[in-house]
Amino acid sequence: MQKILTIIGARPQFIKASVVSRAIQQTEGIEEILLHTGQHFDANMSDVFFNQLNIPRPRIQLDIHGGRHGEMTGRMLVEIEQALLAHKPDRVLVYGDTNSTLAGALAAAKLHIPVAHVEAGLRSFNMQMPEEINRILTDQISDLLFCPTDAAVKHLSHEGFAGKNAQVLKVGDVMQDSALLFTEKAIPPAGKLPEGFILATLHRAENTDNPQRLTTIVNALNTLHKSVAPVVLPLHPRTRKLIMQNGLELNVHLVEPVGYFEILWLLDNCNLVITDSGGLQKEAFFFGKYCVTMRDQTEWVELIEAGANELVGADTAKIIEAATHNVERKVQDTDNLYGGGQAAKQIAKFLNI
Repeated sequence: MQKILTIIGARPQFIKASVVSRAIQQTEGIEEILLHTGQHFDANMSDVFFNQLNIPRPRIQLDIHGGRHGEMTGRMLVEIEQALLAHKPDRVLVYGDTNSTLAGALAAAKLHIPVAHVEAGLRSFNMQMPEEINRILTDQISDLLFCPTDAAVKHLSHEGFAGKNAQVLKVGDVMQDSALLFTEKAIPPAGKLPEGFILATLHRAENTDNPQRLTTIVNALNTLHKSVAPVVLPLHPRTRKLIMQNGLELNVHLVEPVGYFEILWLLDNCNLVITDSGGLQKEAFFFGKYCVTMRDQTEWVELIEAGANELVGADTAKIIEAATHNVERKVQDTDNLYGGGQAAKQIAKFLNI
């Protein structure tokens, strides 16, 4: 029996773990132990996902959140190391690019425990992003690299992984597995929503912490809401606070932060997605919706190449123009880029070899 210790801590990791843990449970010869770092700790960001997605309750529950990146990662490293020494897993499984990801991989590598990385090989080529640092370092100390796309495999090849003692495997994207699995459980957010709406999200620090970028984005969303189509924006408390601190006013349809099933409903029923999220770019594609991305780079270059996504930065005119031209546009061939919903089964199979 192979013992896998899986480390999760943030909303996207809960969603990914929901389908991979399900596939692991259906695979003989693997025992999985879940460790939750506590990085996302409030009910909307954590508990609701375990309840909705039927994820097994973590056997190890840390309570590490808040503080600067170095402080949070360091505290996680100490406590994850203790958990690894206590449970002695054969392998550690990590997801994505958060502080929880890096701390888990580094703690395991220091104890000579093999590391498997889901979403390996993604690159934005922007070293100002903490996520870019986390994903590069995690890949370097992993021996089983589960890549979601051809581009991710190529990035690792360019970084010399062909000559390393590591397996680079294209398995597809587990987020598509999840979207296909849980769409039938999608529910609308509370309250009446306008018809024919644009779904927007705004949370990334490069936008919210920069007053100039935040102002231009708010202006663009207000203009679109007034002149093109209603904009529905689930607003994170941190973003709301920064908007108020900068004396800005959002004149769009605001809703409280939503759970995963609500975001699936919003994706299924919107006419366009405008976001600075990484994951939502793909989820828009899974639902056949065009995406306007308010960032200067994206890890999901294949969406740009496929004409399903457009990078507009924080430029008011570009945001408005891209949204106006692409509202109600449908995206085709959504099964081809990300594995069509078979990624979790592939991961469980390789974990058991």
